[in-house]
Amino acid sequence: MNKGGVYILKGLLQYSVAVMVMIIALYAGLTGCGSKSVNAATISGMQARNDNAWNKRVIDSCIHILHTGDLVLRTGIDASSYVLSRMNLSDKTYSHCGLVIIEHGYPFVYHSIGGEDNPDACLRRDSASFFFSPRNNFGFGIARYDMNAAQRDSMQHVVYRFYKEKRKFDLDFDLKTDDKLYCAEFVYKALNIATKDTAYIKAISFVGHSYVGVDNLFLNRHANMICRVKFK
Repeated sequence: MNKGGVYILKGLLQYSVAVMVMIIALYAGLTGCGSKSVNAATISGMQARNDNAWNKRVIDSCIHILHTGDLVLRTGIDASSYVLSRMNLSDKTYSHCGLVIIEHGYPFVYHSIGGEDNPDACLRRDSASFFFSPRNNFGFGIARYDMNAAQRDSMQHVVYRFYKEKRKFDLDFDLKTDDKLYCAEFVYKALNIATKDTAYIKAISFVGHSYVGVDNLFLNRHANMICRVKFK
């Protein structure tokens, strides 16, 4: 390919990334990172998953194995979830993520979400059973990091600080800002701060744009995928 062709290709790639970011921001603004806005045609499927006894049993079983510091993932059913999953370069299964903290014996999930599910767009705390809801998701996953006890304790303090500060959902998907965080960015920054390792989770750089996809959080040497569930 000649030099002119290279410049044209680079320009197209840059344009594609910019368009993707704008589309993601648009969907996130309308429906949130994995929100439940759906059309009428999906309602029967939502109800069927919610009523399926196998789905309920597998959620209960997985909830019992959760530890503080675990990464939880889910695949939303709406259009925004599909678009967000396209940010993943390698594994496009999951569209949303959060971090687990065990509180009084029960796992809660802290995660960054916007849209109609979370009108104030502040960092959210939900029960694990709510986060994994089969009604609004096609499935979920759990990954465990190789953090030691001190690092997990530090992570918990970082998450609580972000939550107390009411960090907002980042509609711009901009890693350079810390006052607003999209879902994968929240996990990425909390873990890197807690481990005091800026490369514990690595960002992806693509034609000048840096971002963290959900798959970057579990496709690395520090994470071990311990559970993958596809709802029936």
